[in-house]
Amino acid sequence: MILSGRTILEKLEKKELYIEPITRSQIQPASVDLRLGNHFLTIDEHVTPMISLDKPAEYKEIYQQVIIIPPQSFILGTTLEFISLPNNMTAFVEGRSSIGRLGLFIQNAGWVDPGFEGHITLELYNANRVPIELKEGRRICQLVLASLDQETTPYMGKYVGQNKATESRVYLDEEEEGLKIRRNQEFKEFD
Repeated sequence: MILSGRTILEKLEKKELYIEPITRSQIQPASVDLRLGNHFLTIDEHVTPMISLDKPAEYKEIYQQVIIIPPQSFILGTTLEFISLPNNMTAFVEGRSSIGRLGLFIQNAGWVDPGFEGHITLELYNANRVPIELKEGRRICQLVLASLDQETTPYMGKYVGQNKATESRVYLDEEEEGLKIRRNQEFKEFD
């Protein structure tokens, strides 16, 4: 079930959910507005001839209060807020409609898992033919929270505790090993 703004506020007050820094005006009817931080990453095109899912990509790190995203460009940003979800709650990030209407696509790939703690890394894409200027502290996206049907083990993945825009760590995935384990389990079911 998606949490209402009233429930979100209650959980924040009871310390069952942690989002800091936060103001009451960020609480929306069924979400929390999150603001843009001042840390960004962009693929370093001068040393990266091709991106591979099997190796780390090379990034340029940028600390700025104001950033301009060129047309048809992609950067990683971060939220100003630190988030800590309990083990019975998940969340997902949605871009704000008013900003999407300007051609800036904002997302966080996938769910924010139960037990996640850290700043949210945002994928920012300028779909326009003109640059977009963004400023630190601007409400940039919404965090939609949902309760789980039962408590689960906390997230302990490769992005736990991130405190700024965090590069892709897809190269750490254990695709082959995981595939072998799943195949073995499937065959055991037929034995």
